[in-house]
Parts: sequence; C-alpha cells; structure tokens
Amino acid sequence: MWKKFLYKNEKNEGKAALDNLDKALLPVHVAVIMDGNGRWAKKRGLPRTAGHKKGVDALREIVKAASAIDIKYLTVYAFSTENWKRPITEVDFLMKLFSYYLDSEIEEMNKNNVRLKVVGYVEKLSENLQKQVHNAEDRTAENTGLTLNVGVNYGGRDEIVMAVRKIAQMAAVGKVDASAVDEQMVDNNLYTAYQPPVDLLIRTGGDMRISNFLLWQCAYAELWFTEKNWPDFQPDDFAAAVQSYQTRDRRFGGLSK
Repeated sequence: MWKKFLYKNEKNEGKAALDNLDKALLPVHVAVIMDGNGRWAKKRGLPRTAGHKKGVDALREIVKAASAIDIKYLTVYAFSTENWKRPITEVDFLMKLFSYYLDSEIEEMNKNNVRLKVVGYVEKLSENLQKQVHNAEDRTAENTGLTLNVGVNYGGRDEIVMAVRKIAQMAAVGKVDASAVDEQMVDNNLYTAYQPPVDLLIRTGGDMRISNFLLWQCAYAELWFTEKNWPDFQPDDFAAAVQSYQTRDRRFGGLSK
C-alpha cells in the first residue's frame, strides 16, 4: 500500500528523490540516530515534548520511505540506556509517546507488511508497556517486508555485555565450548540476532558521534551526518543519505575493486 500511495501532492519531491536511487546499490540495513527533537522545539519557543511529538511524524514518513524503496532493515534510536538521566517529566512523556506509537501505528505497519521489533532491555519498562511491545511484535512477526527495529532502553555496550553473559552461562553448563566462541556466536546473541550488519548510519541534529548505538553492528557502516534536526528530516533527506552511500567505496579492509 505504501509503495503505491506514498507521497502525493506536496510530497512529490521526496518521491522523485527516492525514485532516482540506484535500486541495485541500496543498503540492506539502515540505522538512524533521531537527534535534535529538543533543539527543534527550542528554536520555535515550544516545550521539548512538542519536538518529540513532531519527531514521531518524521519517523512515520521515513518508515514509509524505507519500505517504499525496499530497504530490508531500519533501526532507529528512540530511547537510550542513558536517557533515564533526563527529567522524570520528559521520561514519562517519552514512555507515553512510545505507548501511543505502538497503538496508533501497528495496524498500518501490519497492513504494509512491516515487521516490528523492539531492541533493548525492555524488562525495565512498565508491565503494561512490555505487554504492548510483545503484542506488537507478535502481531507483525509473520510480515516479510521492512523490519523496523526500535531501540528502547538500548545501549551498545550493554548489548555486548548481555550477549557475552548469555554465552558465558551456556559455557558454564556445557552447552558451548569456549574454543567455539566466535564473531557469529556473539552476533547471534545480540538484540539484532540473525540480522545483517548496518550498512548506513544516519545521524541528524549536527553532532558527529554514534553515542553508544549499535557498536557491534556498525563496525563497517558508512556514516552520514546532517545539521537538520530530526523533526525536519524528510524523505528527500533520506534519499540524499542513501545516494551518498551509493557513491562510497566499501573496501572492508581490502583494496578497491
């Protein structure tokens, strides 16, 4: 459905930019650090919560854009393990916004063959929110289009420690021999188990760092930064990031072909 009806009228510019991409050179896995919601709101004299709310609208459009051009995996950073340090009022709002997103978007994602997966330590979330997460994942589990990973209470170092702990526990009861531990085994015990590594990492908001996001998965990711704050990020910006990716010489430590 999104492929057919995406970007009418004022969105034609975004559609044209997406249509001009080389479909043979698309990244398989795109990750996005959705930064700058608070700064977007501050520039407009609005509360930070207004920026987060507007950011959900931007996410909706980018999910549509990624799905429309057949990106297979899209991972977005919604709430980090460090974000608990923010004021309790903002944290509470973000949790309610995530709950609202699960309720309001899941039916549309299901109709458009999008599979939702929440990556992060969800056990720290409220019981009701955990139930919403599991329900949303279960409802979309059989979908075969875009896989949308939403990072909630996610931290890259925390994820690696968790994977190592799981492997150590298996080794302790004789299920795994220490000599058999390799990169693939670690990869298979991450939140993104059995998904491909990140090809392209996009960060909005002007900062040029990866902020503890997908440290293992981004080992050879191409990086793309923009000064635009996340609520202003549009499908044509997404297309620009992918177009830049398509010009990169990805050598993976070897020589150019």
